[in-house]
Amino acid sequence: MRRLFAVLALLTHPAWAQDQPGDFDYYVLSLSWSANWCALEGDARQSPQCDPAENFDWVMHGLWPQYEQGYPAHCPTENRPPSRAETAQMADIMGTSGLAWHAWRKHGACSGLASDAYFDLARDAFDRVVRPPVFRGIHRDITLPATVVEAAFIRANPGLVADQITITCASGYIQEARICLTRDLQFRTCSDSVIRDCTMTDARLSPMR
Repeated sequence: MRRLFAVLALLTHPAWAQDQPGDFDYYVLSLSWSANWCALEGDARQSPQCDPAENFDWVMHGLWPQYEQGYPAHCPTENRPPSRAETAQMADIMGTSGLAWHAWRKHGACSGLASDAYFDLARDAFDRVVRPPVFRGIHRDITLPATVVEAAFIRANPGLVADQITITCASGYIQEARICLTRDLQFRTCSDSVIRDCTMTDARLSPMR
């Protein structure tokens, strides 16, 4: 079945096609549990996001334009790249200015928006989704089914249902919550190319630092 979806994606969006800014179907808001990212990657990079003084929980990995199958990336754009000040202003919800720059270059340019408008939209999307406060209260590493994380998001966000969110795992850890949004930031059903539901029953979740 996955191979069939891959073939259909190529037929509807061939590899040689040039992704165009503004040509997409919906957004995926990707939220990463900061402590888990730090354990897997950030500590080794000595990322400022992993400084315990920052006290991050769910951070925004990105707001990604999405096709029904696949996604555009690195679109050519006449919009100027974001300034250092613009990316620095996103560090409070994205962890670092470097991630904000990467998010613009790979995904934001495909939105068809100017960089400031894209970051404003991304912040709006982040603010609209309630990050379940229950996970802020853990004080040691725990293991839990990934479905518990999904259920917590659904309980915290009236109108959000199971086919509009997917929880991913990496190397035994809860990795991301990915929530599908219309272009005007309403919850919508995720397409098959987005669903990556983690089936682990003992996924690891580290406490905030």
